[in-house]
Amino acid sequence: MPNGRVMVAFGYHGDCFHGSQIQPDIRTVEGSLKKALKKLTWWSEGCLEICSRTDAGVSVRMNLACITLPKSLIDQVSPKSMLRAINDNLPVGMVMWHVQEVPSNTRARKANYRHYLYRLEAVEDWPPFPDRLLMEKACSAIQGEHNFTNLCKIEGDINPIRVIDECSPWLDSHGKIIGISVKARAFLWNQVRRIASAVSGVVSGRISLEDLVSALENPNIPVDLGRANSDGLILWSISHDEIDETIFSIIPEINFIKRPEDTREYMRWLSLMRHEMAVFLEREWLVRIKLE
Repeated sequence: MPNGRVMVAFGYHGDCFHGSQIQPDIRTVEGSLKKALKKLTWWSEGCLEICSRTDAGVSVRMNLACITLPKSLIDQVSPKSMLRAINDNLPVGMVMWHVQEVPSNTRARKANYRHYLYRLEAVEDWPPFPDRLLMEKACSAIQGEHNFTNLCKIEGDINPIRVIDECSPWLDSHGKIIGISVKARAFLWNQVRRIASAVSGVVSGRISLEDLVSALENPNIPVDLGRANSDGLILWSISHDEIDETIFSIIPEINFIKRPEDTREYMRWLSLMRHEMAVFLEREWLVRIKLE
């Protein structure tokens, strides 16, 4: 029986899963997708390829995956019905919101870039009145090709050189800094969270701009610029040749609840922020599902 291939877009709340890759006896994103496909009798060994891996706690508005299915099934089941069937078998905290048929040789991991957003108010030392010019200088230092040994967690013999296509302030509808927007073809482990910590460190005065530049220019000299928590991180979108990125990459205007200036209230506000970020994602998914 000939097979075909579909590409799906899906999202999930990071605190509902222990990361994306399958692990024994715990809930993961890949494991949940596999379980849903098995319930539908659509699973075959090696049929699933996920574009981006994420750590535990990291939320995702848009990840991509390719699923190999019998061509007869793809022809008989409409994309809308396929979405409904898979979503009916996914756990709470995870949703699939787009599906389309793609050429059988399409690779999910062959993305043009991945786009992350980080809400810098989640970093404990983020100041109440950040200096935008200083932040832009920190972002500019990170943008481009660098050896990111000091701004990631190295896995084995992975090449630490990466090209950051964009690192810029993420602003709300009033021009207030929410966080950073970072785009690259591929990222290293913990790279965005360490970039967020470094940018926050420069803006707060915890480190100097020169410290950040030195960490990038002298990767042979170990330095720890911190790692921001996962609460503020979202994999926002993925650019792929098979997906119309103009539909999926737009960031809506948003006005989040301002973080209180009193540092004693930070932990209580952080709990509120988690709920606010979750609602932000849920609204996005509802809009996208209605457009299908």
